[in-house]
Amino acid sequence: MSKYVENNLISGEKIEYKTTYHWVIFFSLRALFTLFIAPIIDRTTDEFTITNKRVVIKTGLISRKTVELNLTKIESVNVDQTIMGRILGFGTITIIGIGGTREAFVNIRKPLEFRKKFQELC
Repeated sequence: MSKYVENNLISGEKIEYKTTYHWVIFFSLRALFTLFIAPIIDRTTDEFTITNKRVVIKTGLISRKTVELNLTKIESVNVDQTIMGRILGFGTITIIGIGGTREAFVNIRKPLEFRKKFQELC
């Protein structure tokens, strides 16, 4: 995990927090239809990282999508959790940038810790 982020750190930047998908992604129709290969690939290749300068999120193996926002350009990090998400420790993280950029990521492990680390660094 974190190969993309580690290879793209800028001068003076260090990783402060990283997380991945919660194990609940293995309990879906997508997981069943792909014989659990898709969630394994997602969990090992997708990266959700906070550094001391920015938030870097990379998803995808073959087709890659990256979201890189400077900490100063992020307006808020919202966390949405269902009752089951609160019990099991997963939820949706929505990052809102200053220009109205809105990126949501579902089934993230320990989303409250992600938000807390972001708030500590700002």
